[in-house]
Amino acid sequence: MLQKNPCKGKLIVVEGIDGSGKSTQIDLIYKWLVERGKSVYFSEWNSSPVVKSTTRLGKKQKSFTPTTFSLIQATDFANRWENQFLPMLKAGVIVLADRYAFTGFARDVARGVDPSWVRNLYSFAYQPDLVLYFRVPLDDAIERITFGRAKLKYYEAGMDLGLSDNKVTSFRLFQSRILEEYEKMVDEFSFEVIDAVQPVFQQQKHIRRLVSGILRGWHGLPNPIQSAREYSRMGTKSTEESSHD
Repeated sequence: MLQKNPCKGKLIVVEGIDGSGKSTQIDLIYKWLVERGKSVYFSEWNSSPVVKSTTRLGKKQKSFTPTTFSLIQATDFANRWENQFLPMLKAGVIVLADRYAFTGFARDVARGVDPSWVRNLYSFAYQPDLVLYFRVPLDDAIERITFGRAKLKYYEAGMDLGLSDNKVTSFRLFQSRILEEYEKMVDEFSFEVIDAVQPVFQQQKHIRRLVSGILRGWHGLPNPIQSAREYSRMGTKSTEESSHD
């Protein structure tokens, strides 16, 4: 198990197989929270500049083994954790993450890496205050991805595992393995399951209720821009009232 978040800030993450719609929903949540005057920081999987060139080269040369792929992704996460997640959480910011350590737990194990070894790699991370797991039937997810993509990437499709010579078939088999790992984590890490087949607005309504629940009675770092706007409006109102005196 991951240790409980001891910081003032709140950590909210979205997880799910490719095509589950999680990125759309976290973008909506981000905008909603900012509009409510919250300080929010967003981070997405595999976005650290420290390992970006190495990751790109390894993928291009198709040189990653399941273990080295796991290590490079964990390095990416560790760098973002140290320089983004942790400082923001300590400052009282709401951190939104499009994929978290659970992505490593699911994908790496699906590639045959030992579950305990992978979990130990991320043992420094905190258990999020809210984990939104977007559950979607495999066929629906595959249809969304293949319809919206001109071409599946080599590692994305799990071609390194030798599951099939056909990328779409390999992708389906790989995603089914990942889906199986996610389902195992629902109880282990207290995932809040979101029915990703429902219309976007219904999902968002449910998610906002869950987010509001963990923020009830909580006072984090205010959004400085929003606070400035509120101050400006108050100043304008005072001026208008004075002009009527």
